[in-house]
Amino acid sequence: MLGALTPPVQPQFQQDTTNSFMMSPGHDSQSYHQGLQQGFDSMGLGDNVFTPAKSRRRTNGLKTVQSITPYEYGTGQVNPYAQGQVDMFYQPPQSSYMPLNFLHYAPTAPYPQKLLPFQKTVHGFFLSDNLREELQRKGEAALQTMPHISGSLLPASINEYHSLVPLDMSNQKSTQVFGYPSWVYKAFSTDEGNIYALRRIEGFRLVNENDIRVIQRWKKLTCANVVTIHNAWTTTKFGDSSIVFVYDYHPLSKTLAEAHFGSASMFSGSRHVPENVIWSYIVQIASALKTIHTTGLAARAIEPSKVLLTSKMRIRLNCCGVLDVVQPDTSRTLQEHQAEDFVKLGRMMLSIACNSPIAAQNPQKSMEYMAKQYSGHLKDQILALVNGQVKNINELARNIAEHALMNLNSSLHYEDTLESELMRELENARLVRLMAKFGFINERPEFDHDPRWSETGDRYYIKLFRDYVFHSVDENGNPVVDIGHVLTCLNKLDAGIDEKVMLVSRDSLNCFVLSYKDLKRNIESTFQELAKPHGRR
Repeated sequence: MLGALTPPVQPQFQQDTTNSFMMSPGHDSQSYHQGLQQGFDSMGLGDNVFTPAKSRRRTNGLKTVQSITPYEYGTGQVNPYAQGQVDMFYQPPQSSYMPLNFLHYAPTAPYPQKLLPFQKTVHGFFLSDNLREELQRKGEAALQTMPHISGSLLPASINEYHSLVPLDMSNQKSTQVFGYPSWVYKAFSTDEGNIYALRRIEGFRLVNENDIRVIQRWKKLTCANVVTIHNAWTTTKFGDSSIVFVYDYHPLSKTLAEAHFGSASMFSGSRHVPENVIWSYIVQIASALKTIHTTGLAARAIEPSKVLLTSKMRIRLNCCGVLDVVQPDTSRTLQEHQAEDFVKLGRMMLSIACNSPIAAQNPQKSMEYMAKQYSGHLKDQILALVNGQVKNINELARNIAEHALMNLNSSLHYEDTLESELMRELENARLVRLMAKFGFINERPEFDHDPRWSETGDRYYIKLFRDYVFHSVDENGNPVVDIGHVLTCLNKLDAGIDEKVMLVSRDSLNCFVLSYKDLKRNIESTFQELAKPHGRR
């Protein structure tokens, strides 16, 4: 045991922050600053951090600056800023600076709540539970496989893809969009190990080889709102003549038909879909059509069952290029196919707005319903799409410009949120590597024919530091289970600062005082000794 050895006072970490001290109408600024000052005092950050500017010492008429960073200067060095003796233009020696970047987690906006500077929730260090669960569920779904049954119509592999898993939730053959039954499978590539979605068109026989060459043009198309296509080929491995299209796989995706018209519709509890959702769909599909039409292609497959909802309010056009191969339709021009894309977009939005997949069959009554539930701008825009009044993508972009900017603003806010979540995981890899070195060194039974290798020399200091970080106890002998203490010590160690720490043996007979810089040097040299190739020691 470490006896009465206790870690230095650390910032407070709260599980429940509902009762944390925050600025409120009942607190004046003086009491608020006093509360902050008490927090800084508990961390040993010096006095008068929040001293009013008019009472601070001035030198030669220039306001002095006080540092609240206790590790700016090495041991034995006087921080002139903390003493209030140097003006703001003073430049201390460059050798006095320490790499402080690795000592603290820098909070990034948006902030979920206001906390005192010395307070932080434990969850604030890591990814939010909801986002972590969503990503873990997607990873689990992506890696799910099923055993291959001998005699099954599903082949064990097809070209470089293996471990096929059907993604269709129903066994009903639908020929409404492509004119042939189609099936979707998840498969793993043997070339690079990535996961893809295979769209199989059953019973199709390719007559003209030139029809499939259009896939080469689709492969070059890059758009955030289009599911990327990678390849296409004909096969007989399913027991018939089929053609297979290879697309990116987005786990746990839903089609708009499933999201809005299925039994588990996300809007089943409301009478109508919110207007901002419909505008978001229109803006995203318009973005996809802008890229597709500019490339000299047409989407053609704009149907609720062929548009994927891959994440929150994030949609992608799916199955692009299939109709160009299955139904080339050379009797119509490219401009006619592109104009048809706008009509299909209007019909799909009309169906979603009316919560009915057959709303487009009676557009007059559907428009009357929309006039009661939505703004006139949305109704007029969908009516223009359904009636074929929109001739090109630039015209559509001008009509929805206002809502495109609103959608962009929402996307940027969501990007800020994801970046804030990413910042919480920024230091994980660095700390994991450091803890891995601890695991390689500590308690090693034998090394270099020395059974006491881990208990002697520099390795003994590393062991005692491990006890200080993970096995400390408080004044009552209770274990200190404080993740803040662990992260602070590991960050200081990784930075190699000059701050010293007292290490006491378990029998309390030996006491050592070392700096984090010395400990870091010991760990690096010891690990390099372990990592040397055999026979070169």
